[in-house]
This record gives sequence, C-alpha cells and structure tokens, in this order.
Amino acid sequence: MINTKNIMETINMIDKENLDIRTITMGISLMDCIDSDSKKARTKIYDKITRHAENLVKTAKQIEVEYGIPIIHKRVSVSPISLVAQSTSDKNYVEFASTLDKATETLGIDFIGGFSALVHKGYSKGDKILIESIPEALASTKKVCSSVNVATTKAGINMDAVKDMGRIVKKTAYLTRENESIGCAKLVIFSNAVEDNPFMAGAFHGIGEADAIINVGVSGPGVVKSALEEVKGENFNIVAETIKKTAFKITRMGQLVASEASKRLNVPFGIVDLSLAPTPAVGDSVARILEEMGLESCGCPGTTAALALLNDAVKKGGIMAASQVGGLSGAFIPVSEDEGMINAVNAGSLNIEKLEAMTCVCSVGLDMIGIPGDTPESTISSIIADEAAIGMINCKTTAVRLIPVYNKSVGEEANFGGLLGKAPIMPVSKFSSEAFMNRGGRIPAPIHSFKN
Repeated sequence: MINTKNIMETINMIDKENLDIRTITMGISLMDCIDSDSKKARTKIYDKITRHAENLVKTAKQIEVEYGIPIIHKRVSVSPISLVAQSTSDKNYVEFASTLDKATETLGIDFIGGFSALVHKGYSKGDKILIESIPEALASTKKVCSSVNVATTKAGINMDAVKDMGRIVKKTAYLTRENESIGCAKLVIFSNAVEDNPFMAGAFHGIGEADAIINVGVSGPGVVKSALEEVKGENFNIVAETIKKTAFKITRMGQLVASEASKRLNVPFGIVDLSLAPTPAVGDSVARILEEMGLESCGCPGTTAALALLNDAVKKGGIMAASQVGGLSGAFIPVSEDEGMINAVNAGSLNIEKLEAMTCVCSVGLDMIGIPGDTPESTISSIIADEAAIGMINCKTTAVRLIPVYNKSVGEEANFGGLLGKAPIMPVSKFSSEAFMNRGGRIPAPIHSFKN
C-alpha cells in the first residue's frame, strides 16, 4: 500500500533538506587490459571504460527525472593502475592518467578513481612508478583521482611509503600552486582501504570485485539534523533511535536507485554506501548535526562522543534498508566541504588535534584540510602515520587528504569551488618529526591482527 505520509516526507527531504544520491559509481576491472605494449594497454583501457560506462550518465539522468531524486555525481572507478601498467616498460604512468581523463570527457562523468597503488607491505615495480607519477598526473588532468594504501591491520604500516607520500603531497601541491594546490584534493592516503568505495578521491575497483559493478553513495545530513530538531532535549536513546529511523529512509532511496541503475545498465549491483557526506551548502552539514545534539560549536568537549553516536546509528539504521551495504558507510568530516566545520574552525573550537580524535569514530579520517604551504614534508608524513596508526589499531578505514596550499598561511582561506568548498588554513605543530620519519621500515601489525 502506498503511504501518502511517507511520499510527502521524502519529497520534503529532497526539496528542503538537501537529500540526494551523492554518487552513482560504476566500478570497472581493467585486469584484462594488461599488455606489455603501453599504447595497446591504454587503448584497451579507454575502450573498455567507454564501452561499459557508455550509458551511465544517460541512465542516471533518466532515474533522476522519473523518481525526482537528485543524483549529484556520476563516476567511474577502475582497477589500481599500478597493477595494470607494471607489465609495460614505461618509466612513468602519466599517459595512463591522461587516458583515464580522456575517458571522462567522452563519457561526461564527474570523476574517475583508480590511479592508485596498494603498498601497505611493500612496493612492486608498478607501485613505485605510479607513486612517483602522481604529482604530474594530477597536475595535468582534470578529473583523475588518486589513492595510496599505506597500512592495514594485518600488515602494519609501511613507513617508507608514508615518508614518500609526504613528499608526493608537497610536490602535488607545488605543481598545482596556481590553482590553490587543488591537486591534493584529488589524492587520498589510506589505512585499510576498502575495495567498493564509491566516493572520490579514494575510489578504486578492488581486485576481488566482479568485472563491472554499480555502487551508490547516499547522503542526507540535512535530513538527519531536521529529524533531531523534533526531539530537542530528549535523551540519547531517543536521539540514536531517531537517527536510525532516518538513516533507514535515506538508505531505502539508495537501494532503489542502485537496483534501477543495475537493471538498466545490465551491470551487477555492488553496494549502497550509506554515508552522510556534507556539502558547503547551508543545511547540509555533519557539524550542524553534532551541534543539534547540544554542542555549542563542533570541536568542543563532547564532539567525539556525539560523532560516535551518529556514526553508529547511521550504520545500524541503514544496514537493514539495503541488501548489500559497503563502502565507507558512516559520517564524513571533510572540513572544506562542510559549512559547519568551516564555521567551527573560524570560531576556534575545531583544530587538527580534535579532528584526529574524531577520526577514531568517524567513517574515514582527516579530510579536505588546508594547511600552510610551507609545512615540511616530514610533518605531513607524520600526520599520515598518526592517522594510519588509528586505522591499523582500531581495525577501521582511515585516510588523510591534506592540502598544503602554496603561498597561504594560517588565517587565510583556499577556495576550491563546487562540492570541494573552501578551506580555512589550519595550523599544524611547529615541532619537527623529521628524525622519526627518517627511520624507515615498517611499524609491525598489532597483536590482535593475528586471528587466523
């Protein structure tokens, strides 16, 4: 039976509370595109991506119109290019990134992810070449996104890779310095990266996935905040229950879109990622949800506890609403993309140290944070190491997307535009970690990793 109240509730969520499908992402395996001849490999890659995703944008737009559900981004993720390209004799993989970028132009999609390497236990030939190619690749393309996994709970932390990534982040920032160092907004360094993430910049198509899949990422911070406005002053049991019920409704919409897209594109349905992903728009903020629970400003004492409740309740509510839940599911805290986070930084209640504490209980990690352009490589590497350790010890995905904005200092702001928003430049510790980072080697896996 059609419930009129539920229909009107959903219309209101879309019309007034910024409910949307944040992304529909087609994952495509490129493992059958491997060829020792790099030109042939790139031709195969371009042909396969454009063939499989030929109707992705058109189908998404049809679903938008038919169901009245906004689908903000249409994206593709591919197998880690380090695996695909290493059979060639190429000394850098920038041309592979250009091929991916060319495919985005042909398809009309927003981003493509998978210029990636998995180096949590060491480097292969392709990994090393890809990582050294990242700065030029991100500076010379528009829509290519890159990720590197440097740690897992089972393997520990590859500190050589962590050190390298501090240098790579700085070089990427320098090469894109004329555009607010925006290349770093397309680069994520992971601990415990997942294979079915539909969100950029960290999406890649895992080697354990089918040849092609459809993953959908839903979002709706404004809807959750609106629901909590109805239970002001109630205890945390009611707060959690309210979030769970709201997350269920949001995720049902994602399940509908994923199922329809899968059927129309004749591609298997992968997962629904039931994350709350904010945007810079007023009314679409995760920080404002936390403040609705009673915090004066995001970042004040109690913020980590509030975020833990939110993240857990979102997962509990959403997991019953979709047949297959995956990705990074939970609450994102990207500073530049969240109006409330930006306000909290400017108010002085939110700093990097508090954000690091929040990453222990959020869905990802230190995300879209602008820092001074003269921040040393070793400091960036050490922040990555700290975040990787949180992920490794807690058996969760964590990530770092820092943007050292050239020619900007604390108190200034970098404007990236669109969903990437604007980042207030945040201070970092002035004390050196260089001797620590120069040790190299691997931080061993924790004792609780030995579960076989």
